[in-house]
Amino acid sequence: MEIDPPLRQAYKDLLMHKKKNQPALPAEIVDECELPLIDLRPLILAGGSAEEREKCKTEMARASEEWGFFQVVNHGVSPEILDRMRREQVKAFKQPFDRKKEEDDKFSAGTYRWGTPTATCLNQLAWSEAFHIPMTDVVSSSSFDDVNVSCSSAIEQFATTVADLAQKLAGILAEKYLGRKSTFFQDNCAPSTCYLRMNRYPPCPMPPAAAVFGLMPHTDSDFLTILYQDDQVGGLQLVKDGKCFAVKPNPQALIVNIGDLFQAWSNGVYKSVEHRVVTNPHVERFSTAYFFCPSYDTEIESRCEPSIYRKFSFKEYRQQVQEDVGKLGRKVGLSRFTVNAIYS
Repeated sequence: MEIDPPLRQAYKDLLMHKKKNQPALPAEIVDECELPLIDLRPLILAGGSAEEREKCKTEMARASEEWGFFQVVNHGVSPEILDRMRREQVKAFKQPFDRKKEEDDKFSAGTYRWGTPTATCLNQLAWSEAFHIPMTDVVSSSSFDDVNVSCSSAIEQFATTVADLAQKLAGILAEKYLGRKSTFFQDNCAPSTCYLRMNRYPPCPMPPAAAVFGLMPHTDSDFLTILYQDDQVGGLQLVKDGKCFAVKPNPQALIVNIGDLFQAWSNGVYKSVEHRVVTNPHVERFSTAYFFCPSYDTEIESRCEPSIYRKFSFKEYRQQVQEDVGKLGRKVGLSRFTVNAIYS
C-alpha cells in the first residue's frame, strides 16, 4: 500500500504552474555552512573547571546573538536514545498513508499533518508529512497496537532527556543575558507544555526540487527548538545577514535554535532567524524537533527598557500566528507585537 501522502495529486495545479506562481527564492544560497559547534562536556559532565564552564556559556550566548542557531555535542542524550527514536520514527512513517491518518484517534486531532491545506501558490507548499504531538499525549496505552506502544515509549524517553537539556540551555542563556540566574523557565516551561514533531520529507520528483519547500520559510514560535536531523541528507537552510546558508549535517550534534519567544524575552538580543527545508529529488529525509514552550497563560515581556515588544501571552501569540496563516498564507510573527506595530 502507498505510504506517501498524495502530494502530487493534491497540488497538481500548483505544480503545473510553478513557473508562474513561484517567486524567486528569498535569499541566494552562497555556501554550505558549519554552525557554531559547542562542546557541552564542561556543563553536562562533572569535572569541568569554572573557566571551561564560563567559556561554554559565553560561546552559546554569542551564537544565539549572531546566528540564532548552534550545534551541541556531548549533550547528554545517548546515541542509544537517538537511534531508537530514529528507528521508531521511520517505522511510524512507513505505515500506509490511510493508517497514518487514523493516528489522530490515538493522540489528539491534528496530530498527523501533510502538505499545506491553505497553500494558494507553490512557495506556501510544504512537501512533507509530520506527527505534531503535544507532550501531554505521549502516554503508552494497552489499547495501542505494538507499533504505537513502541513509538510512544521511544518518544517519551527521547523527550524526557531532551527536556532536561532544553531547561539547562535556556537557563544558561537567561543567566548570560540577565547577568544572574533566573527561575523563569523552570516556573513556566514544564515538559507538559512542550511539543514534539516528527518530520518526513519524501523525495520530490518535480524539477527543480529546490523550488519546492519541504518546509516553507519560517521562524519558530517557542523559546528554543532542539533538532535531531538526518545525519546524511542535508536540506536545512537558514538566513544570516540577508544570505541563505545550507547547514552541513553533523552526525554527532544536535541543532539548537532560538525561537520568537526568546527573541522577545531578550528584547531582541537573541535572534529567532528565518529557516526552511528544501526537498531532495531522490531521497527522503527525517528529523525530530522538540519545541520548548511555556504554558498558554505565560506572559512574555522584554527584560530591559526601552522595550521593543509589548507584553503578550503565549496563547495570544499562537492565536495570532494561526489567524495570519489562515488569512495570509504565511506567518507574520513578532512584527505584530512590537511596541509600534503597524499591522492592524
